[in-house]
Amino acid sequence: MQKRLLSIGHGFSARALAGRLVPLGWEIIGTTRSADNIAGIAQTGVAPVLWPGTDLTPLIEEMPHVLLSAAPGAGGDPVLDAYRDVFVRRASALRWVGYLSTTGVYGDHGGGWVDEDTALTPATKRGQARVEAEAAWREIEGLPLHIFRLAGIYGPGRGPFAKVRKGTARRIIKQGQVFSRIHVEDIALALDLSLAAPDPGAIYNLCDNDPAPPQDVIAHAAELLGLPLPPAVDFETAEMTPMARSFYAESKRVRNDRIKDALGWQPRYADYRTGLADLLKKDP
Repeated sequence: MQKRLLSIGHGFSARALAGRLVPLGWEIIGTTRSADNIAGIAQTGVAPVLWPGTDLTPLIEEMPHVLLSAAPGAGGDPVLDAYRDVFVRRASALRWVGYLSTTGVYGDHGGGWVDEDTALTPATKRGQARVEAEAAWREIEGLPLHIFRLAGIYGPGRGPFAKVRKGTARRIIKQGQVFSRIHVEDIALALDLSLAAPDPGAIYNLCDNDPAPPQDVIAHAAELLGLPLPPAVDFETAEMTPMARSFYAESKRVRNDRIKDALGWQPRYADYRTGLADLLKKDP
């Protein structure tokens, strides 16, 4: 297998994957929208490219593996808008294309369970944009597309500890609300396994084994830190940004059986307790 990957939109999850692949001899080229990120990306052993601003056509035509992390905008998927014809032309020569989507495509299920065969009924504009982007990528005949629907991502530098330490954390209480989560290192493991065993057309949910109310996670973080329990605030009266409030429009439990059966994936951080304990151990 040619160990070469183009990572378009080289963000949090893609960086975790690179952390696994670079030590194994992979050549990775990662795009960023900001020149301020170039030095940091280069330090991880990934070759940085500024995009938009650089024509990616030669890289798409050359690289056998492509990871797509760029989120769709108001005008649709930015990579497809710019390079649909290149991917159509290159489809049969590519070995693996991974698209990072979201479990937001399923919408609200009142705390019920969903899997990859559940109808896509997004409750937010972001979720609808992802449904449309998934469909647009799937329309390219012969493309070895793998869709990964990610639950709420956390990991180093992205967790509840900072707010709890600052005393700004709150336990937002909405009756029946439950979320699924995924540690970024478990995303990287899943992508690594998929790269090693491509299955074009596959769709996988990526989440841990323990969907839980968000207030429980905040409370456990405070307990781990030995700090007072953050105050409980009713969702209806809580001061929240529109973005934060929109996450509460959906309540569901996400199943991850398919990727376990297909690739032998098992989350190293099977629940938020395991994941938070590890984060605290690495950044006490």
